[in-house]
Formats: sequence, structure tokens, C-alpha cells
Amino acid sequence: MTTEANPEMRRASIKQAAIKRAAVPIVLAAMIVLGVTAGKKAFSPPSVAENSGANNSAEPASCRLVLTPLSGDTPLDQEIAQQQKLIRSGSSGTLERLGWTFIKKARTSFDAGFYKLAEQCAACLEARGSKRPDALLLRAHALQSLHHFRAAEAAARELVSLRERPFDYGVLGDILIDQGKVREAVAAYQKMIDLRPDLQSYARAAHVRWLTGDLEGAIELMKLATAASSPNDAEASAWAFTRLALYQLQGGAPKQALQSCDAALALQASYAPAMLARGRTLLTLNHSAEALADFQRAAQLNPLPEYQWALADALSLTGHHAQAAELQSQIVDRSTEDPRTLSLYLATHNRDVERAVRLAEQELTNRGDVFSHDALAWALAVAGRSTEAQHHISRALSEGTRDPRLYLHAGVIASLNGDNREARRWLKAAAATQQMLLPSERAQLEAWLQRAGRNHQ
Repeated sequence: MTTEANPEMRRASIKQAAIKRAAVPIVLAAMIVLGVTAGKKAFSPPSVAENSGANNSAEPASCRLVLTPLSGDTPLDQEIAQQQKLIRSGSSGTLERLGWTFIKKARTSFDAGFYKLAEQCAACLEARGSKRPDALLLRAHALQSLHHFRAAEAAARELVSLRERPFDYGVLGDILIDQGKVREAVAAYQKMIDLRPDLQSYARAAHVRWLTGDLEGAIELMKLATAASSPNDAEASAWAFTRLALYQLQGGAPKQALQSCDAALALQASYAPAMLARGRTLLTLNHSAEALADFQRAAQLNPLPEYQWALADALSLTGHHAQAAELQSQIVDRSTEDPRTLSLYLATHNRDVERAVRLAEQELTNRGDVFSHDALAWALAVAGRSTEAQHHISRALSEGTRDPRLYLHAGVIASLNGDNREARRWLKAAAATQQMLLPSERAQLEAWLQRAGRNHQ
């Protein structure tokens, strides 16, 4: 089905998908991957003092900042340079386009510094007296991408009070979801869907289904999203195919998952999330050497803990133990823009557990969704605080999300609290889709399953 086919039927399908099960957390930050980490030099916006002086000193600092020439020779870099040139010549309407080009650059380069420049474009528009909603949309989107959720929510709420366009409600919903404000987010998404069913709407509805336990519905809707994809927006289209691949892998269809990964990479050749998904799928098919190659390239492009963790596990699995140990030390020792995954990694490997707890607690204050509750539950459990962990794992399971990592943690916590019946139930649920776990997590699952079996005897 294409986006042009039977719009009324399409609208009804999405609306039913969105509102059938209303209380839904959705992690759309996965659409915008932040990639400023060790092993990759992060882009940092130049300070105003570093400006070449070619710009009018009477201009607001934000305007001078976004007009500072940048290095790089990719087509996107050339587009940025051309837009900066037009703005200097007096074409202020290009400023908004420059902001969105910075966001596109952030997504393709996995460098969060460009989100900061996008935020400054919005600040420049406002400093020049623009009160247009477009500036608020740009600001809200940049702040959400930078995980400044409270400031982003304020901008998004002001935006939807001024106008009602699909992406206005989309960005508001994304921000609310990340803070755990589930029902408010669903209402915002529903308005977006009613206004414009398209790739973005299908994708959000698919996540709604997946996060409330309906994998089959998620696959169906994400297929509609990929059918609405276009090379004109290669990054968003590649993301949709990547998410479809993960749903298919969870559904026990690894060959279909590989096809979806290949479709994503055909749209965007160096797309790290698709390489990560393909590596995970290849591991399921016991093609460890091929998986290792994908993980190596993905981690090189986007060296966040999620990517390096998968690579370290693949290195260990293929006998490269010294390299795995070196990479594991890098994950532990460095600072990160992804404290939640780092907390999960530290707890899973029982390293610097108190730091894992602190990271998860800090993350929960900023991003109060089910996955942050899970991270804190897991860190507390490993730190020997299983009674406290029970509260947070219950919150993590409250939306019915079918995720083997949540189930694994729930099973371990139940076992630590002496509830062997619940432990067996959750561990068996994790085993049913253990292909979604990383090798180090699968090893833990096997060990705890054996322990649960002994306790049952």
C-alpha cells in the first residue's frame, strides 16, 4: 500500500492502532541518535570569540555563531555553507532552513553539536524579532534531541497553542513520552495522526503497538511506514526499515529482518543503526564473523555504549578477547551522552555498580519512561538493593512492553526477593525472544534459568 492509496481507510487504520491501547510509552529518541563519544572527535560549535569577524558585530551572538564557517566537504557541508552565504547577503528566510540542515547533519554524522547549532538558529530567529511558530518547532526539536526535555516541552506547548500542524503535535508527543507522560503523549500523537497519516504517523503508531505488547500490529504498521518511505528523506526512511527489521527479528523472522536492514542501507549506506540491527540479526543466524564486521563499522560511525557493548560481545564471541577487554575498559572509563545504557552495561557486567545506580537515578529525573525505571531497577538489584528494585521493575513492566531485557531483569529481581515462581515466569518469557538480547545478557539468562530450575526442584 502506498501513501496515496485510500486515505480514509488509512486514517481509520492508524487511528484505531493509536487509541486502541492508550497508555503507551514510546522511545522516539531512537530516531535521533546522539554520537559524541570517545573514539570520535566531537564537533563543538565555535564560540562567538572564535568567529572570523566577517559578521556584523551588532548581530545577536546566536546569529554570529550559526554563521561561522565550518570545515567539511560533504554535500551537506556545502549546503550549510551556501545557506550561510545567503543569510549574510540578507536572506533571513534561509535561517530556518539552515537550522533544519544542521539537524539533518546531526542525524547523518551522529554528532550532537549540530543540534546545538540548530537551537541557536531558533534563538537567532527570535532575537531578530521572529515570533513565528516555525522557530518554536525548530527549538523544541533541537532541545528534545539534546535531551533537554523540560525546556523542550515548554517550547512545544507554546507551539501547539499557536497552531495545529502534524509535526507540532509529533514533537510534543515525543517530548512527553520521554518524560513518562504517557497519556498526554498519546493524545498529542492522535492529533498528529488525524491531521496527517504518513511515514512519521505510521511509525509512531507502530511503536504504540510494540510498546503495549502487540508485535504483530507493530509489524503491520511499520510496513505501512516503509511503504510511505522516500529517497527524498533517506534518514527517516532508513530508520523505519531498521525498526521494522528489529520487529521482524523479535517475531522470529531473521531473514526478513536482513532484507529490511539491506533496504535501510540501500537508502543510506553508512547508517549505523541499520548496521547494528543487521549485526544482531546475523548473530541470531550464527554468522558471528559477518556480525562482527557490521558491529565494527557501526561502532566506528557511532561509538555510543549501545554500539560498543554489542561490538565487545561480538569480539568475545569470536575469540578476540584482548580487543574485547580493551573496548570494555573504554566503555567503563569514559563519559557519555547515554547514561542509561552505560548504567545498564555497568550493572550487567557488575562493574562500578554504585556509579550505575547514580547514572540511572539521574536519568530517571530527566527521562521518566519505563526503560529508565528498568535501568534503575537493574542497577539497584546488582547493588544488593533488590527490595527497592522491585518497585522500579514493576513500573518498567506496567505498560505491557514485550522486551526480553525487561523480562530478564524482572526474573532476576524476583529471584533475589525469594519469589521463585515469578522468577521462572519472567525468565521463561525472556528466553522466548532471547535473540533480542546481547550475548552477555544471554549468558546471564542461561545462568539464572538454571538457578531457577534448581530452586524449583
